[in-house]
Parts: sequence; C-alpha cells; structure tokens
Amino acid sequence: MLRRTSHASGALLALVFAALLFAGEAQAALSCADLPDMTTLFFQKHVQHRKLTPEIRDRTVENYLRALDPQRVLFLEAEAEKHQRELRNVFHETRAGDCRRLRKAHEAAVARSREIEGFVRGFVGDVGYALDESATLVVDPEDRGHPATAEKRDALLRALVHFQISNYTSGDLDLEEARRKLIHRYELRTKRAEELEAEDLYALYLDSFARALDPHSNFLSADFFEDFRIQMQLSLEGIGVALSEEDGYSIVREIIPGGATDRAKALVPADRLIAVAEDGAEAVDIIDMALSDVVRLVRGKKGTKVHLTVLRENERLHVTIVRDRIDLEQQAAKLEIREVETAGGSLKLAVLDLPSFYGDGDPRQRQGSRDVRKLLFEARKSEIDGLVLDLSRNGGGLLEDAVKITGFFLRDGGIVSVRDTAAASRVHKDPDRGILYSGPMVVLTSRVSASASEILAGAMKDYGRAVIVGDDHTFGKGTVQSMLPLGRQDVGALKVTTGLFFRPGGTSTQLAGVKADVVLPSLLANERIGEAVHENALSPESIAQFRTPQDPGRPGSWKPVAPAVLDELSKRSALRVAEDEAFQEILTEIATREEDDGVLRLAEIMEKDEADTALISGSLGGDTASAGSETADAEDEEPPSPHLEEAIRVLTDLIQITS
Repeated sequence: MLRRTSHASGALLALVFAALLFAGEAQAALSCADLPDMTTLFFQKHVQHRKLTPEIRDRTVENYLRALDPQRVLFLEAEAEKHQRELRNVFHETRAGDCRRLRKAHEAAVARSREIEGFVRGFVGDVGYALDESATLVVDPEDRGHPATAEKRDALLRALVHFQISNYTSGDLDLEEARRKLIHRYELRTKRAEELEAEDLYALYLDSFARALDPHSNFLSADFFEDFRIQMQLSLEGIGVALSEEDGYSIVREIIPGGATDRAKALVPADRLIAVAEDGAEAVDIIDMALSDVVRLVRGKKGTKVHLTVLRENERLHVTIVRDRIDLEQQAAKLEIREVETAGGSLKLAVLDLPSFYGDGDPRQRQGSRDVRKLLFEARKSEIDGLVLDLSRNGGGLLEDAVKITGFFLRDGGIVSVRDTAAASRVHKDPDRGILYSGPMVVLTSRVSASASEILAGAMKDYGRAVIVGDDHTFGKGTVQSMLPLGRQDVGALKVTTGLFFRPGGTSTQLAGVKADVVLPSLLANERIGEAVHENALSPESIAQFRTPQDPGRPGSWKPVAPAVLDELSKRSALRVAEDEAFQEILTEIATREEDDGVLRLAEIMEKDEADTALISGSLGGDTASAGSETADAEDEEPPSPHLEEAIRVLTDLIQITS
C-alpha cells in the first residue's frame, strides 16, 4: 500500500534541496556529495531502520554488486568478495565526496563485459558451433552464485549461450540468424554498461541502499519516477501487469484486475519475462535489460499485439496479449446470486467479487466502498442466506476503503492499527455504528491477496466474523510506503516504508499474512509468491490487541464462528477436495513442481516447444504465436474456479452447522 505525500517536512529535506540546487543548472541532477544526505533522509523516514548498521552496509554492497552483475557471470567468486570488502568503506568515503570505489567496481564490470562479448563472439561465431541440446543451466543466479574459477565461468557462459540461442530458434529464427542476434545482444549489453554515467551509478547505489532497508523502499531516478507514475494510472494502455526486477529477470509481480493479461489468463505471478516482440517484428531478449526499458517495450497502444517469451518454473512459454486499457468495470465490485440445493432445501447465496479497493480523491467519482454498499443492499433485498466475499485476486488499494468495507460487516470496533515512523500508533475504527450484513460469511483469499485485502481478512478472522478459505496464507505485505518527490523533476523521488499494519488481535500481517481456516490446494502457494520471498523483508512485530468486545445479543448482530465449527468445516472440505478432479489435477502439478531441482534442461524444454507447436498447428490452424494466451473466443465463458466453488460449499456447510 502506498501513501503519496507531496513533500517531506523538516530541515533535513531542505538541506537535501539545497545540496541539489546549490550549484545551479550546470550541476548534474545527482552528485556524489548528495549521497550522505539522501541516506540520512531514508533513515529519518523509515519505520524500522533508523541508523547504519553492519548488516545494512553489507546488504547495500551486495545489492550494488548484483545490480552490476545480475546474472553472476562477470565477477569470479574471489573478485566479488574483493569488491565487497572494498565497497564497505563507501558510506564513510561518500561523506567526504569520494565515490571512486563505486566507479571502480563499475569499470571492472565494463572491462569484464567486453571480455565476455569477445568470448561469445568467438564461441557462436565459430563455423562449427551447434546448439547443444544436452546443456543444463541452473536458472536462478542466486542459486548458482559466482563461478569459482575462470573455467567454471566459461562453462556457465556456454550453457547460457545455448539457452539464449534456443530462445531465438524457438521463435522460428534459423541458427545463423540466432547467432547474429545473440552477438549483437552482447554488444548492446557492453554498450549499455559503458554508457552509464556517474549520476546513474549514484542512483544505482542509492536504490541498493534503499532495498537494503526493505524490499519496498527505493530510490527512483527521474526516468523511473515517471514510469512509476504512469504505472499508477489505471487508464494506462498496455498489458495490465506490474513488473519488478530480480537477478536480471523481469518478474510478474501483480496482474491488474481488468487488464488485458487478467482477461486473457496469459500470465501468473512469478512468471519471468525473457523476450518481447511487437507483432510481426523480431523478439528482443530482455534478460539483464533495465526494468524501465522493459516497461517501454511491453507498453503500447490499445489493440496492438505483444508477444512474450516466459519462463514459468523451468518451462518456456510463448504468449500473445492484445494491449488494452484497464477496464474499470472489470476491476469494480460485482454481485452474483446463486441458488444452492441441499438435503434440507434450497439456499440463496451471494458471491461478492472485489478485485481491488478502488476509489478516487474526488468523492463525486466512483468509490469502491459505495459500490459494495449498494451491492450489499441488493443482496439483502434478495434475502440471501450467506455471503462469499472473494478477495482472491485483490492485491490491495486504498486503506480508507478497506476500513469502510470491513465496517459493513461489523457493528463497531477497531479494524487496523497503523504505526508510523515516530512509533505512534493510530487505530482506524469502523466509521459507522451500523452493520449492513450480519449473516454467515466466507472470505476467499489467496497468496496474491495483499495489503488492504489482508486488513479486511485479518479483522474478519480476529473477530471470528467470517471463515477464511483459500491458500495457506495471504501475501504478507503489512507495510505502507510514502512517496517523497525531491523538488526538481530531474532528481527523482524516494519511496520509503513509513508504516506497519496490525490486526485487531495485535499481530502484524507482515510476512505471515492471514492464515486460512480452511486451506485449499493451490499452485499459487509456492515459495516464489509472498512477502517472505523478498530479501530484507521487515520482520513482523506485535502490539497490544485492540479488539472491541462485540455483543452478539444486540439486534442485527452476528455470532462469532467457534473453533469447533472451523475444525468441522475444514474436515468436510478436505473430504470433498480428495474426490474433486480439479483439485487432484492441482495436487499432481504441485507434486511435479516440488520435484523440480531448479535446473533447466534444453532437451526437455525444446521437446515441449515442439509438442506445443504440433498441438497448436493441429487445433488452431498453425497460429503458433498465441500459444498459452487468449486462444479461446472472447465470448467463451470462463471455467468456474474450483476455489470459489469450494468456498460456496464451505459457506453451505457453515449455514447448516450454525442454523
């Protein structure tokens, strides 16, 4: 969750402005002399880290070296350790305006990049080069680390080259053209490294420092700040995903409800984009490419096609997405009334789908809380017997809307406490003393339910107001960020974690998220999705509980769900899941993924490429470009989610047990 502020108060920010503007327009946007003031400002605003520690220093150094060498191919193990030792003095040296060590590490990376460019040119340029389909590669640079010797580095480079060539040839390029493109790619990589200026390195260092504090704090250069601003606009024309950078890969962090990707069901969180192509154009390999450049390649005009090559786990996929504007109607709350037959008669159940906590600063514009209020009145008029609130796609949104909507299901009481930088806690309470719906209720969640949706789910769980059904736990993002623009457009901004969320029971949603009462098998419940995946994630904390005692005897009130009822619901669900075909397919896929050792085997993925091409050619008239994307007619009905269907069955059980 992001809290945007137009300015930062205090003498320190004025000092930063003065340092940036003192020399006039001739001064670079960011100088070495600015770095100490910038790091001090981060410490002043951060909710948990207030001073430099050896741990933060070492994390910063590691992050900076990763930024220079994301694929761990430039520096040997001993060289990386040497740079780490030398860079530990940077914090002290920058106070004297000395940034030579930052530049020295970059110069070493550039020199090695030139060497590797020559190696690749000689390797694939040899007339005897042939793609080695027996090659294997540990995909994650973090798992493989820096090579111990030059020989091991060369072996790694050869494996990477075979993998990269196979990416090109899987897109219908012949081997000769693939070799030419790969050599050009390494030439461009060297050129980009050579063109980094001093201010780019200072921005890289500041961002490395910010991410050493926590994974959601950043220094945004002017270009990155503009990209961030554009991505925050829901009217953006593109594919509707939020991307992040990790070890040289562009990672799908979030799929925006109502966007082209969401409607096409083409990508899932944690997918790695490795190549991008415009319709009818050659693919651009984006491994190691700056995230801002990747965003510009992916973004485009409504109605145009973008072709993506994706790594999902250790499988390579080719997907095509038609760019579009975010459909606000798709993102808005929706209500469905279902008739469910039981042994005791029929039940009328409501499913309220809330993909995000949306709204506008202008109260005259559409507000999520107003939409939900209207739908709940509609559900009450239908005399429903129970309600499923679907937050399984909800990645967060406005704190105020989350508090208001949570209050619709409680008569009164504290909903969330936010602790700020000054260690002051503010409890956000139900803003009205009414209750719009007091009947049986299930909240459906997943690993992508984050931030504001965790506030609602956490309050429902702590008050015993609803049964939480879904993945083992929600995402686990219990922090709030503030944006601090730095005066001039050519400077950029700081994004700083300035707050922590706490549930009514006093626990934090940070890391652990909100655990489900009834856990369902899910492909999202894996080690690549969730706050705990991120390095340097803040540790959870706790405060005194602030639950407001409820009076179930009051008219229109609700009765808390007892632990014994939760146990029975879980047992009944487990029996159904064991016999459900859709869930058994999910369990089989989970078992397959657990056997994955993180090694990419070219023979296997190339065999899969050929099988997919044959399948698509036979069923879609040879349209190989749309493998894994929106191959179905846009009017076809989306198959029912097994998780939603099971949530409805759990709600049915809840009604029968408690009536």
